[in-house]
Amino acid sequence: IAVFCFRSSWEIPDLRDGKIQAISDSDGVNYPWYGNTTETCTIVGPTKKNTEIKVSMDDNFDTSVSWNVPKRNSNLHQLTSIHRDQSFITWLVAINQSTREHLILKTIMWRMQLHIKIDPRKPLGQRAKLLKPTTQEQPQILAKKEPIPPNAMVKPNANDTQVLMWRPKKGKPVVVTPPK
Repeated sequence: IAVFCFRSSWEIPDLRDGKIQAISDSDGVNYPWYGNTTETCTIVGPTKKNTEIKVSMDDNFDTSVSWNVPKRNSNLHQLTSIHRDQSFITWLVAINQSTREHLILKTIMWRMQLHIKIDPRKPLGQRAKLLKPTTQEQPQILAKKEPIPPNAMVKPNANDTQVLMWRPKKGKPVVVTPPK
């Protein structure tokens, strides 16, 4: 039995290399914000009484994973595990439309960790097993309102800068899917 050791990964090179500390995960349209439906609300003021506003955000991971090795001429399914560990910070911000001043109201942080073991020899429906952690940490509202890193306020966004890298056991890494 031949054992190969290699991996592919979705990466944001500037984030990976420490050139930037954060990047916007905006939708790429309502830049730098995530959306403009339930994520935003406009208040015309000044108001004569306290006003309660409800905003919400729904973020779902949309990841593609290949069963095959990206840079090998083989039809063998060689995926053996999936690891994902990402941290996110979201800010609830009030913006004065006249002055463009941003007032941070809340800073919310969460992390998503995933480890799935794959046995490609098993039949479909039995190949994958979720390893620890089996439950995710709940988002946390931070006591301190963290500043928004300047590069998270400007283009490009995460989806436009990520690359799919192939990292063989021997040889140099290869960009499989370049940034947009």
